[in-house]
Amino acid sequence: MNSTLKPTLFGYGLTTKAIAKSLGGSCTFFDDKAKEAYTDENNNQILPSNLFDPEASQLEVTTPSVPPTHPLIKSAKNLMSEYDFFAKEMPFSIWISGTNGKTTTTQMLTYLLADKGAVSGGNIGTPLAQLDTKAPIWVLESSSFTLHHTNVASPNIYLLLPITPDHLDWHGTAEQYEADKLKPLLTMKEGELALLPKGLNLPQTDAFVVEYDSLEFLANYFDIDTSKIRFKAAFLEDALVALAVTKTLFDEVDYNKINAFTLDNHRQEETKDALGRLWVNDSKATNLDASIQAVKTYDDRFIRLILGGNDKGADLEPLFVLLQTKEVHLYTIGANSEKLAKLANKYAIDFTACETLENAIKTIYTERSQDDVALLSPAAASFDQFNSYKHRGEEFFRIIKSMS
Repeated sequence: MNSTLKPTLFGYGLTTKAIAKSLGGSCTFFDDKAKEAYTDENNNQILPSNLFDPEASQLEVTTPSVPPTHPLIKSAKNLMSEYDFFAKEMPFSIWISGTNGKTTTTQMLTYLLADKGAVSGGNIGTPLAQLDTKAPIWVLESSSFTLHHTNVASPNIYLLLPITPDHLDWHGTAEQYEADKLKPLLTMKEGELALLPKGLNLPQTDAFVVEYDSLEFLANYFDIDTSKIRFKAAFLEDALVALAVTKTLFDEVDYNKINAFTLDNHRQEETKDALGRLWVNDSKATNLDASIQAVKTYDDRFIRLILGGNDKGADLEPLFVLLQTKEVHLYTIGANSEKLAKLANKYAIDFTACETLENAIKTIYTERSQDDVALLSPAAASFDQFNSYKHRGEEFFRIIKSMS
């Protein structure tokens, strides 16, 4: 870690609480939810954000989600990210980012490198403060928030999956979002690999940059036989990016191992009803690009697509441009139903307004054929009607089972 100096911590969250615990507690937090000062069970003091005095602090570490426009960030004079705080202790590290797929790719790569002692952390759920610094490899899922706040730490390998504008309320512009995703290149050294989608506005870098524009390019460049991999579409891309690392570091492509990897729940998770018809739970598709990838995965069938929720103002037109070229019927649910109806009419796509997930499933159940696919891929967050995307996915399965 940076020093024995206990930092001031911004945001009383998973990341900062783990840092405080690693330092034995007795740290000072500033948090928007604190209406008055209090002390937690580890003797940490949590204060309202407006009480922060930059002159009284020698070092500040922020939880990743605190935006750059926040008064705490703007007034801090010695700010660093969680990555920066642990930069000196960080072993060989592989950072993985992208709009979608970074969790799956992180999991895949950690699985492939498990016998090499790799551990994973970061945005995937384990704070760096809880990672073993004696592990030879850290595989870190890296959010654009973390990358924005990081100025010192640097990866040995940086893997960037395709990006589409996201979190624009946080980053401000699509250009800043892209710049934050490319920020690791600024500190990377000669010979260190950066694998990036083609067409981005790359900064000057000493890294060895490989730009890819297709699955075919990745397969050819790293000499990987895609016919031996069981995954399709976006998950095939995740697998190729993970295998590119084992090929680069160890000249190793283990098809049996990658094929043994199991995807997370709620990621294109398939089930069949009592009549043997295919239903797909892709509730984790909370943004545009994830749903686009799901549609591409199943476009060899007629798709009955359940769409909708809280889209946070995202431009969904690229999804509808794709949908108008496919055999599809939409079943709209959630807070953005009216917006979806307008887009469906604009692009002449058949749809049924269902309001709720249960209505959508019951409607599809009676309308569908044996050979089509019913796909829940909402392109939106779930909080308008559910506790989480997991809750939404669990309800999807529960309702289908109740009808069998």
